[in-house]
Amino acid sequence: MVLYFSATGNSKFIANIIAQKTDDKAENLLRRIRSGDYSPIRSDKPFVIVCPVYVVDLPIFFMDYLRKQEFEGNRDVYFVFTSGGGYSGASGSHAKSIFDKKGMNFMGFKDLKMPNNYVVNDHYADLDKPEIKNRIRNCLHEAVMTADIIRSGGRLRGRHITLIEKTLIPVCSAWWTKHKYPVKDFYTTDACTGCGKCARVCPLNNISIKDGRPVWDKPCTHCMGCICNCPNEAIEYGTITQVKEKYNINKYVRKYI
Repeated sequence: MVLYFSATGNSKFIANIIAQKTDDKAENLLRRIRSGDYSPIRSDKPFVIVCPVYVVDLPIFFMDYLRKQEFEGNRDVYFVFTSGGGYSGASGSHAKSIFDKKGMNFMGFKDLKMPNNYVVNDHYADLDKPEIKNRIRNCLHEAVMTADIIRSGGRLRGRHITLIEKTLIPVCSAWWTKHKYPVKDFYTTDACTGCGKCARVCPLNNISIKDGRPVWDKPCTHCMGCICNCPNEAIEYGTITQVKEKYNINKYVRKYI
């Protein structure tokens, strides 16, 4: 079974490709994460987990979910990481540790360089549309090759994770997640209709609709699910996003989504 969390569609896109090419099922974990549902997930085929990378590591809320989740049936697990830089940092090490403790066989990981969705940081310049399409096209090809390896029972050969990465990245990631994800700069424009989609896609249940408008609460994981899924593009973050495209892969591809 192919399991995924995806805020703006990148990981969903890859998960659906792998599921189709391995004749398997793809399941979105958002509902389980939001509701704290850790009831067993069973699969006769290897588990393939596709997720984004935040601060060059697994998202902390996603690690917490995986530690508590029960997996039954097949004991092999693969990971595929999506990010704007194609670098997953310590993610592979954390993933292996989590599943080693569950007595499962960690079958390696793959890094995929997808279009960047982190629109609330002005350190990341917008990609032009040809580059976005090129990255998606390249990742589609790599996802197909990854699926071939999984289908044949092979191992994914991820990059070597150094001791420095294993030591420093978890500390930096935890600090950054706690102190550098403010919510005060999120706001809505008059285009907001109060549809509530932003609240429904928040993995931490930290958005509520009050007087017809969303209100953000702490903690926030800056997944970009709210701002990049708004059907009216009515959510902004300070002045940074006023001149940026709210990236969502649905704007570029329909197949596999």
